[in-house]
Amino acid sequence: MSRYTITVTSNGRSDPEGAIGYDPPLQTFFVQAFPHEVTDDPALWLGTYDHEFKALGDLHRAALAEGYDFMSLPDDVALLLVADRAEDADRPPHDGPLAVLPQHLQSK
Repeated sequence: MSRYTITVTSNGRSDPEGAIGYDPPLQTFFVQAFPHEVTDDPALWLGTYDHEFKALGDLHRAALAEGYDFMSLPDDVALLLVADRAEDADRPPHDGPLAVLPQHLQSK
């Protein structure tokens, strides 16, 4: 899994410790930012489902819909993210009993 530090903004606030990356087992981009007021989870956490965000543009639109923004990404981070996804395309598909776990969890 890749993970890069970025700045995420929302309603005049910014979180310079936000994270963006690519999760190969889930085959999705993700973004996390801002501490949640009640839990230890991030207030913004997108990209937790199998094949949820195949493109950075889709992830960005979802973040905007939630009231968050992380664009523009630094060029080096954007290139690394694209390379991370491309590297994942060369991996063989997951098989075995754990391969169905993400789909099983999503169906609940």
